[in-house]
Amino acid sequence: PWTPNEAKFICSFRGPVPQGLVLELGETGIFPINYIHLKKAVVSNRGQYETVVPLEDSVITEVTATLQEWAVLWKQLYVKHKIDLFYKLRHVMNELIDLRRQLLSGHLTQDQVREVKRHLTVRLDWGNESYDQDAVWMVCTIGNSVFSYLLCFSERFLVRLNKNGGPKNPEKIDRIHKGNTRLYFFRCNNENEWYQIHENIIRKSSTKYTAPSSNYGLIISLQLLRGEMEQIRREYPMIFNRGVAITRKIGFPDVIMPGDIRNDLYLTLEKGDFERGGKSVQKNIEVTMYVLYADGEILKDCISLGSGEPSRSLYHSFVLYHSNSPRWGEVIKLPIPIDRFRGSHLRFEFRHCSTKDKGEKKLFGFAFTPLMRDDGTTLSDDIHELYVYKCDENSTFNNHALYLGLPCCKEDYNGCPNIPSSLIFQRSTKESFAISTQLSSTKLTQNVDLLALLKWKAYPDRVMDILGRLRHVSGEEIVKFLQDILDTLFVILDDNTEKYGLLVFQSLVFIINLLRDSKYFHFRPVMDTYIQKHFAGALAYKELIRCLKWYMDRSAELVRQDHIQEAMRALEYLFKFIVQSRILYSRATCGMEEEQFRASIQELFQSIRFVLSLDSRSSETLIFTQAALLNSFPAIFDELLQMFTVQEVAEFVRGTLGSMPSTVHIGQSMDVVKLQSIARTVDSRLFSFSESRRILLPVVLHHIHLHLRQQKELLICSGILSSIFSIIKTSSVETDVIEEVEMMVESLLDVLLQTLLTIMSKSQSQEAVRGQRCPQCTGEYVSCLLSLLRQMSDTHFQHLLENFQSKDELKEFLLKTFCVFRNLMKMSVFPRDWMVMRLMLKYFGGVWNSYFSLSVLFINQPSLQLESVTPAKRKKILDKYGDMRVMMAYELFSMWQNLGKVAFQFYLNLRSIFIPNMYCLGNYIHCTTALYVPEFQQLVV
Repeated sequence: PWTPNEAKFICSFRGPVPQGLVLELGETGIFPINYIHLKKAVVSNRGQYETVVPLEDSVITEVTATLQEWAVLWKQLYVKHKIDLFYKLRHVMNELIDLRRQLLSGHLTQDQVREVKRHLTVRLDWGNESYDQDAVWMVCTIGNSVFSYLLCFSERFLVRLNKNGGPKNPEKIDRIHKGNTRLYFFRCNNENEWYQIHENIIRKSSTKYTAPSSNYGLIISLQLLRGEMEQIRREYPMIFNRGVAITRKIGFPDVIMPGDIRNDLYLTLEKGDFERGGKSVQKNIEVTMYVLYADGEILKDCISLGSGEPSRSLYHSFVLYHSNSPRWGEVIKLPIPIDRFRGSHLRFEFRHCSTKDKGEKKLFGFAFTPLMRDDGTTLSDDIHELYVYKCDENSTFNNHALYLGLPCCKEDYNGCPNIPSSLIFQRSTKESFAISTQLSSTKLTQNVDLLALLKWKAYPDRVMDILGRLRHVSGEEIVKFLQDILDTLFVILDDNTEKYGLLVFQSLVFIINLLRDSKYFHFRPVMDTYIQKHFAGALAYKELIRCLKWYMDRSAELVRQDHIQEAMRALEYLFKFIVQSRILYSRATCGMEEEQFRASIQELFQSIRFVLSLDSRSSETLIFTQAALLNSFPAIFDELLQMFTVQEVAEFVRGTLGSMPSTVHIGQSMDVVKLQSIARTVDSRLFSFSESRRILLPVVLHHIHLHLRQQKELLICSGILSSIFSIIKTSSVETDVIEEVEMMVESLLDVLLQTLLTIMSKSQSQEAVRGQRCPQCTGEYVSCLLSLLRQMSDTHFQHLLENFQSKDELKEFLLKTFCVFRNLMKMSVFPRDWMVMRLMLKYFGGVWNSYFSLSVLFINQPSLQLESVTPAKRKKILDKYGDMRVMMAYELFSMWQNLGKVAFQFYLNLRSIFIPNMYCLGNYIHCTTALYVPEFQQLVV
């Protein structure tokens, strides 16, 4: 026994059930109970034509419906031998299923949800277009230059193998897994080419290397893991329990979060040029490198040849046979402790390895370089040509001061004018040694201006100049040291607010706007994390409010307003700092000075309204200032909601939006900016609260009404209205909805009708020329009109009728309404499966002439002719909506019956109009609907 239930299949079923069906995902039918998942849904219009809308993300609903429809069409592609498109569609459908599964998981961040939805939309668009024409696909391959770049993208992973090909360290056996990937062994034909073997392999310069033999190779397995390191550690603990080696990126990741501390110097041995030294053949040169501290101590375990092997205290290069100009190209990491970086230096010792006696290595020279300059900056990311000094095997380096006073390179030589002529170590002018360095540090910098800011207490007389020079620091350096810079700025602010307040404010604005650049936009979460978890400026809000108000109050005075516009663009994060600072202060003082804070915010909003109320027609500079303010304004709502009630924030916003001049006073560009600001207000969280929406809706409708009356920026206005209708439709408080719909009826209904009539009237000639089915914007405003009508109750219609001052006004309104719908159906604006026109059956039956002509058009329109669609689609439409031609016939019959004697009198007075309409209507209904409506036959007769 079974009972019917609304359910959808959530898993493919192929169980060996007697008399059972093989069922695919998404199909409907009778299933085993453990394969059924009941969805929460809203059922409207219960009965034969009820509509069931799942309570889930609308994108998920759309994808589900699309997949079900594509499943049928996909099989037809196979039948029609369109094999190429068949496989492409299958691939896209599988992608949609996977992306839909990710959305349903509920484990994505907001940014990830937006990205998944974007991918879903792209694939849906492709599929819909592919039904009309075959899609063109492009297969892209990664170029050689990309591979070349990737070779130096990360540190090396190092595994030392024994002669049998296994790891030298037995503990690593469990960490190497056999797989189906083989990185073959290549051999240089000339070992001097070793430094560029990767490039030669990629370029297929086969003369430079020997192709691998199939008998040799290294078998490895790869597994791709996505996510942050901490997340991966939680999800795959077994991997890390085996002591996995972390191979880091050379350079910084895309985002450096506060608290991420790193101090790695990557050094590449590039090349050397050495003399023969009286030898008949060239030397076999080995380089030995040490890291030494200021007192001459060799730093232990500060040299890493690659991840996977322990660090060491010295480095030996490989030796190229008989080469006085060796090129190594070896990358070494120097993980030197931050407290040991200043005063440390690198020493490179050069030895000749004898081929006669393999144990003999004869010292003949050395080079060195400090890691940090006298001004506190580190080695720049560049190639460094170091001087080579002569020495012999008996030389001692115990007293490192003997050579540290010498210049290490040409730049250093220019800074050492008084070099004694008699030295223990003499420079070999014909020899040189080159290295390159790249610093990945969140604590050490190569920029003098940034270092001066971070060490500002050492330069008390230069603080104002140091703050002014922050703009000259590169963006890369600022984002690397973001937390340290912000901490320093707020410490300076606390030190002397009156003296440094404005400069600190300008520096903060500069940093905030830097993060608006697309290059650094992904660092905004870093700023958010800093504000929430690391920011400690409990007093900063007072000065930030004061400076922001000071800027705004001077908008009417200044000719150049670049600095004011920058502050307006930084408004969102300035308010984040203001609010968090006030929270910290309130927490520390148990809410002291609350009234003063509220008063300062009120005064700040008075300044905001002042800026927006200024007449900008004669000042392009002021227009840019107002535009910057309007663009940033909606972003501060969520911050204000942390400190004020919903109603209080709504009052702030209403006053601000109300201060904007009406559209007749400003230019077109400002019209767009103003409406975009209103659109973001409607889409904000603030507008979702009924308490605030009641306050904001009148001023929003006021601006929309003005633009509709003047027929300006219609597309933006329709988007705003669509958002409002969607929000009101999902509102849970019925009393609020009734009041809000009443506001919209009074403000919008008449102007919406007039807008549609005007659009269609203006576009008649354009439509004929371009062959368009409907004018631009018509569809958007039809949707707005129908949304408003759908949400109007009988009470709303009663109030609407009561507000007309005379019957002539009522008649004009009804005729305008009929005219709109008649024109729309003539233009075939409705999609084939859009059946919302049934609203007309309910609301418009008052004016007979328009009523009958509208009825004829309604029943004859192509979108209702179910005989032209496939049987499956016809059944789906009938199950969901019924045959609306029949419904219209019943409406006509019911109307005629209710009129009684009035109908006969109407027939006598308007027979010239009535008879043709009824004849046409009767003939059509007799053919299509008389079987369903026997009562209608007497009406026709």
